[in-house]
Amino acid sequence: MRSRKAPTRLLPPDPIYGSRLLTRFINKLMQDGKKSIAQSLVYKALDQIKANTKQEPVAVLEKAIQNVAPKMEVRPRRVGGASYQVPVEVRGDRKEALAIRWILASASTRSNKEFHSFDRKLAQELIDASQGVGAAIKKKDDVQKQAQANRAFAHFRW
Repeated sequence: MRSRKAPTRLLPPDPIYGSRLLTRFINKLMQDGKKSIAQSLVYKALDQIKANTKQEPVAVLEKAIQNVAPKMEVRPRRVGGASYQVPVEVRGDRKEALAIRWILASASTRSNKEFHSFDRKLAQELIDASQGVGAAIKKKDDVQKQAQANRAFAHFRW
């Protein structure tokens, strides 16, 4: 185990919108170090959001992440040979990380019939999440319900 916690690095804001959250979003989407491809996909999605909703795209992104971020989750805790799903509160950075992960996952699993490219899928998923609907919101609700169902084991918190 490490002797101390690794320091968190401050990410630079993205060059176009100046948002650190957008930088985290792009970095999470990036595969095999191809950041320019991830940036172009996200910026295309943001342009489509602006065209479709006539709203500020970064505000829609922030609202979507805020809506998808869970308040509670379950973590396994081993007590006397049995594993219990213990509900715990989700901290700030992990909230954002889970929200970003769920939005990207639900955007990639959207059907290809209505949207052909990933940027369109991502734009629609962000719009849906900002309005409180969609697959990412359903995932958040499932996690919250699981935490609610296991609240009897809350006394096992560490």
